[in-house]
Amino acid sequence: MNTNNSIPYFSESQLSGLGITTSEVVDSIESLILNAENRTAWSASKAVILPGDGRYMMAALAAADNPPLLAVKTVVLNPRNPERSLPQINGLVTMLDSSSGLPVAILDGNWITAVRTAGLSVTAAKHMARKDSSVIAFIGCGVQAKSHLHAFSDLFPLKEARVFGRGQSNIERLCEEAMTRSVSPVVCSSGEEAVTGADLVISSVTYSADLVPFLDAKWLKSGSFSAIADLAAPWKKESFSVLDQITIDDLEQEAVLPNKLVPPAFVTGDLSGLVLGKFSGRNQDSDRNAFIFRGHAMGDLALSILAYQRASKRN
Repeated sequence: MNTNNSIPYFSESQLSGLGITTSEVVDSIESLILNAENRTAWSASKAVILPGDGRYMMAALAAADNPPLLAVKTVVLNPRNPERSLPQINGLVTMLDSSSGLPVAILDGNWITAVRTAGLSVTAAKHMARKDSSVIAFIGCGVQAKSHLHAFSDLFPLKEARVFGRGQSNIERLCEEAMTRSVSPVVCSSGEEAVTGADLVISSVTYSADLVPFLDAKWLKSGSFSAIADLAAPWKKESFSVLDQITIDDLEQEAVLPNKLVPPAFVTGDLSGLVLGKFSGRNQDSDRNAFIFRGHAMGDLALSILAYQRASKRN
């Protein structure tokens, strides 16, 4: 609990320097899911504002009793930000003591979003992907692609990274990052070329109101796993019928939101059910599985707690 007059702020550079590992992120997410099952942690559905001018505004809330912390993440996506030399997406996480309501800390929301999203994907992949997956495809080459590369290379024996996206600089940076992790990059000329034959597919295309779907789940190979972190916007949703299993992040959140990620009949369950063993993540090696998600406030809280506790110890 912070009883001082000032509230500590942890920047992106400070958070990225904490040395938090992928395994720690996965453990923190799974631990908080167990707490939620035991009714000592809670989350609310996302609140979203769409002004109609291309902006996307979002707030997510989650809280826990052990430790007694609450996190609210607020994010604004503005496609015109690059014209001002700003990232398209910016945000903050505000943390309070969940018992007293006193402010605890403010964390950079961009770092939390990047690492938390990849953490959710790789938590699902831990249960749904083949352990011998070695070829990964990236549809979209921005911040999320980089964070997913880091997370998946920590848990899987990656040898090849196929890359397809807009922006030559992003493509080059992702290829360079792959090489630093001893993963051979292959630049592809189409989404179909990247996806076909890949063991793992990461879809993280930046939200756009006028995006026309161009990816088809029929291209996915037998035995593949896809982490779809972009509201499935670039995918032809009717093609998801070919998948053997689809897990989403939160059934309760999805039930109250009007625009469904995928037709509800296609959904096997959510991340909590997967982690708690309420259903199997993979029934046979040949299954084509996917984790399609909006972003779970419980993931934001898990990573925020982990980062805040690590930063507090260092300080």
